Amino acid sequence: MDVYLVPVGADRYELYCEVPDEPHTAADEQPPQGLIARLRHRFSEMLAEAERERRHGPSEHAQTGWMARTKAAGMRWVAESIAEQRLLWHMRRETDAHLYFPSDLSESTAQSTLRSQLGRDRDRHRFWLVLDSVAFVLSGLLMLLPGPNVLAYYFGFRLVGHFLSMRGARRGLEAVRWTSEGSAPLADLRHAIGLEPDQRVLRVADVANRLRLEHLTTFFERTVLTGGSF
Repeated sequence: MDVYLVPVGADRYELYCEVPDEPHTAADEQPPQGLIARLRHRFSEMLAEAERERRHGPSEHAQTGWMARTKAAGMRWVAESIAEQRLLWHMRRETDAHLYFPSDLSESTAQSTLRSQLGRDRDRHRFWLVLDSVAFVLSGLLMLLPGPNVLAYYFGFRLVGHFLSMRGARRGLEAVRWTSEGSAPLADLRHAIGLEPDQRVLRVADVANRLRLEHLTTFFERTVLTGGSF
């Protein structure tokens, strides 16, 4: 697994990676049993669908109509807005990872920054896991009302996401074997932060092309401008 320490501010960094599509679920596969298992299964299906939409556009079998278009737009938004969590979710299954860091940093500083970032991610997702678990339980009271319990689905989605993110960050700290090397393109990316928007996009696109990272430009723009959160 390749992980990139991306400079997004004067002294601020974010971890970034790009991963392949999730495999399709077999049509005849039995759904998992239990509430949490079903939530995780549905969560994985939604993310896989969102990722395919983001990479390849709507499938040739996609339905038309405003509801289908709204769903497709929502899936693309989900896929674009959770890049950090995508890294942590995939890290749950990794044993080895390679960190690319800006070449104007020392390796010890890069490794320290990596561990500090993973530690903050673990603690932050653990905090929100507790809050969303309580909200999910309370939203179950709405089951007494007719219609779909949208609030429960929302908090269920967040609950699973924070749980998987927390596990990924913890594994990155405790179990993953890290190697690392400096990257000149990432150092060049630092100089893009203070540029005007049009110039910044061009500079980041050049770096993304050199690193062969398809979605780095979108990630960088969103993270620099908003900080990104889930």
